[in-house]
Amino acid sequence: MTILPSFQFDDKILAQGTEISRKLDQLRVEKFPTSGQKTLRHFSMGEVAHYLGVSPNNLKRLHLEKKGPDPLVVTGGRRFYTAEQMIELRHYLDKNGRSDAKKYVPSRKLGEKLQVISVVNFKGGSGKTTTAAHLGQHLALTGHRVLAVDLDPQGSLSALHGFQPELDKNKSLYDAIRYDDAKVALAEIIRPTNFPLLEIVPANLELQEFEYDTPVNMQDNGQGRWFFTRVGQALASVDGRFDVIVVDCPPQLGYLTLSALTAATSVLITVHPQMLDLMSMSQFLLMLGNVLRTIRTQGKTQIKLDWLRYLITRYEPTDIPQAQMLGFMQSMLAEDILKHPMLKSTAVSDAGLTKQTLYEVERASFNRDTYDRAMDSLHSVNSEIQALIHKAWGRN
Repeated sequence: MTILPSFQFDDKILAQGTEISRKLDQLRVEKFPTSGQKTLRHFSMGEVAHYLGVSPNNLKRLHLEKKGPDPLVVTGGRRFYTAEQMIELRHYLDKNGRSDAKKYVPSRKLGEKLQVISVVNFKGGSGKTTTAAHLGQHLALTGHRVLAVDLDPQGSLSALHGFQPELDKNKSLYDAIRYDDAKVALAEIIRPTNFPLLEIVPANLELQEFEYDTPVNMQDNGQGRWFFTRVGQALASVDGRFDVIVVDCPPQLGYLTLSALTAATSVLITVHPQMLDLMSMSQFLLMLGNVLRTIRTQGKTQIKLDWLRYLITRYEPTDIPQAQMLGFMQSMLAEDILKHPMLKSTAVSDAGLTKQTLYEVERASFNRDTYDRAMDSLHSVNSEIQALIHKAWGRN
């Protein structure tokens, strides 16, 4: 009988983790040469018209009249704009449009509160991070000032925005909510992304320290008893810089998730329409409800949301069991389910292979029908959420 040689588990996984990290960094530099930082493609006139809410002919007329920024004109007279030029166009249209025209710069007005959307699910693989990434980028492309907060120690949202936590050595939200004297202001942690109106608080493994520090501080000095206020206090310190904050919560019901939920003005719960996922979500809701009720009845905080919605993710309309499960959920949750599900698409997963979202990749890189179907689904979901944000501000 052959006896396999034993090995040190910690040595093995550390070596493997280091090698994977090195390879990922190599791929990042190959994909984004020179600095290893992400850039952003040009957007076609049709795309720009969509995000601005005008007709392509309107943009073409502006260019011919030499008004607004000059687009890149390629063979065939096709026009392309950078994301920065889209912002210029917004401000030009807002300033020079008819007085009865809709406003093209949707930033918060006086009296409109900061919107904090916590994206949560207890079970991994529900599309939570993909949803948070595309939502933040959509809001930025439509003119909102957005902060994405990666609260998951695994840092998947950070990776999608070109960060590699173990190599980049960026601080995380932990540094703004920690209990000791090393705490820093959130403004020092925020980093730019390749989307002009989108900034991010990256994640790293140190975020997990908050889960260990909190019970210790509950016993030692009592600070931990107010753990659920710390994320809200940190976000309030940058209130004037942003219109919307999108928080990607960890897939577990810990102190980080609870603190993010008490800071939220709205909650988006992602769920895959299968029985095991629904069962998992049921347990998550029961545990979360009991914990939050305890916090409320003890007079410690009151969570008041503008809205709560469930988003069906990775949905396949031709899958009969999924369609039945969706009907089952709609019979129970009714108006709290977003009208538009996020369709399962190879375009989204293929873009993810290069650490990109669908908003970043060129249409020509995919089968056009596949790309258009996925993009239509994204637009529908994110536009519905955007409408909820504007409704919370009292807008039509």
